Amino acid sequence: MRCSTCGENLEPGTIQCPTCGTATPVGMVLTRPAGVRRCPRCSYQGEGIPYFRRAGHVGLLVGVSLITYGFGGLIYWLARRKHLICPRCGLSWEHASRALALTGPEPQRRAAETQVADEPLPRSGIGRRVVGTIMVLGATALVLAGIFTQTAPALAVGGVIGAVGSLSFYWGWTGQQERRKAIMQGLQRRILRLATAKEGTLTVTEVAAELNLSLPAAEKILTSMDDGFRVRSEISREGVLYYEFPEVLHRKELGPGG
Repeated sequence: MRCSTCGENLEPGTIQCPTCGTATPVGMVLTRPAGVRRCPRCSYQGEGIPYFRRAGHVGLLVGVSLITYGFGGLIYWLARRKHLICPRCGLSWEHASRALALTGPEPQRRAAETQVADEPLPRSGIGRRVVGTIMVLGATALVLAGIFTQTAPALAVGGVIGAVGSLSFYWGWTGQQERRKAIMQGLQRRILRLATAKEGTLTVTEVAAELNLSLPAAEKILTSMDDGFRVRSEISREGVLYYEFPEVLHRKELGPGG
């Protein structure tokens, strides 16, 4: 479970966040439901699905089968047919941890789950990129074979497969960019919650420690948020670089209706 204010990980039975002091809703109890796990990559909470229920993996199976005349596809299917994966991001379900769930009165439980739920991340498109790469390589081999043997059908089929593979790779690449953008936005929201908990000022070290990031990564995110207006960097008399969030820093001065 995560704190609804600053995103801090909370242990079972915690009634108050040790970072920002936010209290767990009254009447809520943390439990670990049987068979339900939490994906460490995209925060999906539920049960895993079979490996080949994902379209990208089926496409990869077909691509491998075409290039290896079915033998590689058969080996791939035998190796992965019993594996479970996250239905949202495709991570192996072996890496998922048993999830914590809230139990209690229905209205309070629904409200609490809404507060602590993580926003789902778009898929990374790795399957589409892999399939696209395999198809392009296979198409290249067909085109070269068609050139050496002067076979028009091989050239035509290779051209079609290459075009489809290029589109598949581009589709996967756009998915990767969307996922990176969503991750960045999610980290920025967590920083804003942390800034609220810290009363409007943050340092790179604080962000790195609270969000479990490296110092360069924390600095990169804060720099991307620094627009000189809602977020701005300052240097203290001691030479310490810190970031101010004026709307949070001066919120009390605005009054209840500000």
